[in-house]
Amino acid sequence: MKKIFGRVLSLLTGVALGCTILTTVPAPVQAAYSLPVNVEAEACSLGNGATVATNVYGTEYPGYSGDGFVWASNSGTITLEVTVPTNAMYELSTRCWMYLGNQGDSRLQVVSINGVPQGNFYIPNKGGWMDYSFGFFYLEAGTTKIEIGSSGSWGFILYDKISFDYADMPDLNIEPTLCDPKATLETKSLMKYLTSVYGNHVISGQQEIYGSGNDGDYELEFNYIYDKTGKYPAIRGFDLMNYNPLYGWEDGTTERMIQWVKEKGGIATACWHINVPADFTSYKLGDKLDWTKCTYKPTSSFNTANCLDKTTKEYAYLMLAIDEMAKQLLILQDAKVPVLLRPFHEAEGNNNTDGSGAWFWWGSAGSDVYKELWKLLYTTLTEKYGIHNVIWEVNLYTYANSLEWYPGDKYVDIVAYDKYEGSPYTWKTSAASTAFLTLVNDTNDTKMVAMTENDVIPDIQNIVNEGAWWLYFCPWYGDFITSSRYNDPVLLNTIYNSEYVVTLDELPKDIYGSAPSDEVAGDLNSDGNFDAIDFGLLKSYLLLNTPINLTTADVDGNGQVNALDFSYMKQKLLGKIDKFPIE
Repeated sequence: MKKIFGRVLSLLTGVALGCTILTTVPAPVQAAYSLPVNVEAEACSLGNGATVATNVYGTEYPGYSGDGFVWASNSGTITLEVTVPTNAMYELSTRCWMYLGNQGDSRLQVVSINGVPQGNFYIPNKGGWMDYSFGFFYLEAGTTKIEIGSSGSWGFILYDKISFDYADMPDLNIEPTLCDPKATLETKSLMKYLTSVYGNHVISGQQEIYGSGNDGDYELEFNYIYDKTGKYPAIRGFDLMNYNPLYGWEDGTTERMIQWVKEKGGIATACWHINVPADFTSYKLGDKLDWTKCTYKPTSSFNTANCLDKTTKEYAYLMLAIDEMAKQLLILQDAKVPVLLRPFHEAEGNNNTDGSGAWFWWGSAGSDVYKELWKLLYTTLTEKYGIHNVIWEVNLYTYANSLEWYPGDKYVDIVAYDKYEGSPYTWKTSAASTAFLTLVNDTNDTKMVAMTENDVIPDIQNIVNEGAWWLYFCPWYGDFITSSRYNDPVLLNTIYNSEYVVTLDELPKDIYGSAPSDEVAGDLNSDGNFDAIDFGLLKSYLLLNTPINLTTADVDGNGQVNALDFSYMKQKLLGKIDKFPIE
């Protein structure tokens, strides 16, 4: 992590905070502060419902600094007027104690800047004083009014200190290492490209409609974008939901994915709205059901936790569902088409860890079960089916306990965020930088963060100003892209034609890599064939470091020549395999 704005500015420009303690006798206090600001909460302007205290109804909360803390009841506010020295990103944070409920419970608090709400922040009960960041904000030079506890806050929280400083911005320099060590050459090449643009460009994307919507016109949204901008998105979103064991039917999704990648040169991403029988109790494994009797929402008859128990009907059904998707992924793998796969998406739903806020069945048993469900899917696809053309995307939110839903670095390549107005914030065309930077920090800046679904596309200038370099954006289909209610056509044109936005025509031709057409895998003596002589040359190289053609010797396409390549060559000579992994 690095500071992108010099601390030297704090020596030149102060931050003026107008503070008044509202006690029995108002005592206005004026003071000028240099960055970083770190003030006692009780030194700021307190609105009705916020009072300075040392206990609450006789209960002590030891460990505070200064003469006391600010107790914000159901409507208390803390206000700071700050003189911002320069246009930059800033962070607002506090030392606080949310004391109601059980540990892990949270309460919503609202922050406003210059009278404009910046979002809803769910502060958790940690059983004591904690440091909490309200996030990151792009502020222009001048006087800024910051209010904590604005209208809509649930209150009943204690504030000890308020801090304000330049934001500590991330490097966004991600290694192109996939979580699947056996990833295909094309998948590795795509990952390398994604990491190369991350942090300096945003890739354009668009979700297609599924299930023969738009009267079967899958190109409606894409033609709309081209008509308004003269460009096509680089990423096309698909849904594998219709490949399922219940009402499954061939809607051409897999073939369209192949066409988009192989013929158009684009990038494919896919979600998986996998359904379960609405009445799972009466369902018999293998039965076909009308789609109206299926659901992807939580249903009382389907116990998601049972998916982890091999003896249950839920587990057996999940394996049937995975098998249907695996067949399609294998078709894509054979066609050398990698996919950004986002299964079991939006699992948390509304703020929770026990499944009570879940929108989909796969999140209904809570975060612990969900993480194991994700790992089960990962290991089943990679180990049982040998699927290695997937870049794994997991959805997270930025609630108090959202990180509890993260399966772990070993099973994730990209962190996904789905942004819709009012769910939970009203972002408009802002860069949603607080959400972006929170997710970056949650994974210690080791995973790329993408806006995998959205309605309003952020203004690219806001993204540049705020350093919120989402890997890509991808509006949902229909009105979410075609209605000016969500995306103004003029701004859409500006975004698609920005130097910072990658469109389909700007993707590199070799994004998926390619082996030289005049070389044969395993041909080390350049005679146009692979045979026992080449096998002997590799053995000599491994034992004696005899010079060879390292490009053709790397038959598994992992970028190294070692004993694995020797093993593959031996297997092919013995007829145990028909082709090398790189072929």
